Amino acid sequence: MDEENKVVNEDDDIESDIGKDSKRIYSQPLLIKRHNTTSQIAIVGANVCPVESLDYEIAENELFKQDWRSRNKTQIFQYVLLKWAFALIIGLGTGLVGIFNNIAVENIAGFKLLLTTELMLKHEYYKAFAAYAGFNLGLAAAAAALCAFIAPAAAGSGIPEVKAYLNGVDAYSMLAPSTLFVKIFGSILGVSAGFVVGKEGPMVHTGACIASLIGQGGSRKYHLTWRWLRYFKNDRDRRDLITCGAAAGVAAAFRAPVGGVLFALEEAASWWRSALLWRTFFTTAVVAIVLRAFIQLCSTGTCGLFGEGGLIMYDVSVAKVTYSTPDILAVILLGIIGGIFGSLYNYLVDKVLRTYSIINERGAAVKILLVITISLLTSICSYGLPWLATCIPCPTDVSTSCPNTDVSGNYKSFQCPSGHYNDLASLFLNTNDDAIRNLLSTSTVKEFHISSLFIFFGAVYFLGIITYGIAIPSGLFIPVILAGACYGRLVGRLFEPISKLDVGLYALLGAASFLGGTMRMTVSLCVILLELTNDLLVLPLVMLVLLISKTMGDIFNKGVYDQIVKLKGLPYMEAHAEPYMKHLVARDVVSGPLIIFSGVENVGNILHALRTTGHNGFPVIDEPPFSDAPELCGLVLRSHLLVLLKGKIFSRDRALAGDEVLRRFAAFDFAKAGSGKGIRVEDLDIEEEDMDMYVDLHPITNASPYTVVETMSLAKAAVLFRQLGLRHMCVVPKSQGRSPIVGILTRHDFLPEHILGLYPRIRLRK
Repeated sequence: MDEENKVVNEDDDIESDIGKDSKRIYSQPLLIKRHNTTSQIAIVGANVCPVESLDYEIAENELFKQDWRSRNKTQIFQYVLLKWAFALIIGLGTGLVGIFNNIAVENIAGFKLLLTTELMLKHEYYKAFAAYAGFNLGLAAAAAALCAFIAPAAAGSGIPEVKAYLNGVDAYSMLAPSTLFVKIFGSILGVSAGFVVGKEGPMVHTGACIASLIGQGGSRKYHLTWRWLRYFKNDRDRRDLITCGAAAGVAAAFRAPVGGVLFALEEAASWWRSALLWRTFFTTAVVAIVLRAFIQLCSTGTCGLFGEGGLIMYDVSVAKVTYSTPDILAVILLGIIGGIFGSLYNYLVDKVLRTYSIINERGAAVKILLVITISLLTSICSYGLPWLATCIPCPTDVSTSCPNTDVSGNYKSFQCPSGHYNDLASLFLNTNDDAIRNLLSTSTVKEFHISSLFIFFGAVYFLGIITYGIAIPSGLFIPVILAGACYGRLVGRLFEPISKLDVGLYALLGAASFLGGTMRMTVSLCVILLELTNDLLVLPLVMLVLLISKTMGDIFNKGVYDQIVKLKGLPYMEAHAEPYMKHLVARDVVSGPLIIFSGVENVGNILHALRTTGHNGFPVIDEPPFSDAPELCGLVLRSHLLVLLKGKIFSRDRALAGDEVLRRFAAFDFAKAGSGKGIRVEDLDIEEEDMDMYVDLHPITNASPYTVVETMSLAKAAVLFRQLGLRHMCVVPKSQGRSPIVGILTRHDFLPEHILGLYPRIRLRK
């Protein structure tokens, strides 16, 4: 934990010193005023825990160079082959989990809805509500218990956490096996419980967890390691695998392999290259093949109630796509509405998350009680609001059964007499996937009353906001698509006299506008929607509505995932530098105290520094007689120091002992351990007589750390730091005759909290 990264949050005067304008623009993270005894704390899922920076820089020390020189062509081929093999395994694993999630949700929710329908047909309305609400409460309580007691980090979408990880932020529980377990089963239980949430966001987190589990490089503790796996014991390769996992999650959730790649590129990943693009595409292609194979299998009826829901696309390709000037005006209106509703949605989600954070801090029992309360409210709305709708005579020109009593889909009978259906029940008493399919249905202009669409939109918009943030795995995609498709269909009904577009296409454009207004993505959302709906002809309209809604939403606030990342206190570095950074230089934000080691250092000094600080990187200085003048030798990592001290290669004289270190150790010994399994200071067995001895740090010192001159603008340093994926950046003096290093910049030094603590009169602007 980088103690030089310590959050400046003890000073309550920081906020009062900021100008009124900056107060309005700058939104404080939830944890800014809490006492912080670690380098940084943040909310991961529903769990407050310390976070650390990842180190994507290669430590080019003598051990590393010796290891690379010793590798032959066979070993290099093994390394490349393993990368593709892991991509294959990630695709297979994520695809199988996606299939399992959908089969489980369709069967559990289907059984619940069929039981409710049977009781309704017998006119046992109170029993039907008791069964429906009781089923939902049981499932919701089970999902909440998993999150509260086993893995609090699994709560929520998981996309903000994955996004932060790929930006260089890590927490032990973020991608842990327990988080994966709860994410899978908690998502199944939560979606089956009828909450207005989706399984799409959690699938992204699930894919990332699967990739992290595979990328641990084996386990020496359980004797599961393999010599080839040593290549993956570093943050760089794990980052690439988790990027593949995130893309695979989107591909599994939406059956959109190309959309998954673009989602990882546009929204999730902070660092990209062409080789990673190929592997990510291969991973999502594997997911698509797995899904197709199981969909073919399930179409024969071998998967229970699963088949017509879940992974089947919302096909609108049968609708004729012709549009004129009024249709373009309607699309522009949808984009404006989506931007306004989306920014309002983000604002309200922010307020609800702040409130729930206070509630969730009171313990597991309170978390479960909150989930049960929201579940009961959702059940009352889903069962009660359809009673407000009037029964509609069944149309005579439909291919599906009407009224529908035995399967999911359109035309639910609810309390209506024979030959009639309840349009609100067709939306509420269905799985969320089937509700979206009903809204996107084509050639059904008069299926839903305008009043019913208004009621459903208000309910889904409200329930989607208050449900996100409770202690269950919950995605934002489905609530947003539901609400957007609803007001899109409304606009289609209003423009019906002068429009040539089908109302189902208006629903699709409404969903696109709300997605653009909340999430502020364009390319990936466009492709995901096209892959979902199987209609390329509507592409120009989808592009137009996404551009307008994103532009409109950006006027008011940031995208929902960016807001949640900030809200949770995750130290995320933006791709661009803030304007005020141009007025500062690197030395202005360097924090201390700076602890420096000599090339051959006293064991007692090193041990004291490790025990009294949380620094993860230490500058190493060579002084006479090892150099003509004091010079920066490089940077040594805390984890490497612990391994070296545990090996006890000490000498009584202050002399070089690099050859002995190279003989005793291999680069693999200094590779990054799996989650939480590294050596700690408490594990060292240093005798009293060892404290006065010396150890040579040269073999483990990164001799080529990234350095910037102290007069470099902070804006340029921030862009460099982020693009290179650094954990430490050395600041060196501009003039000679001074100490060879001024300080070390870490992630926290570039964050507004730290800079405002040093310079409270800086006014933040957009």
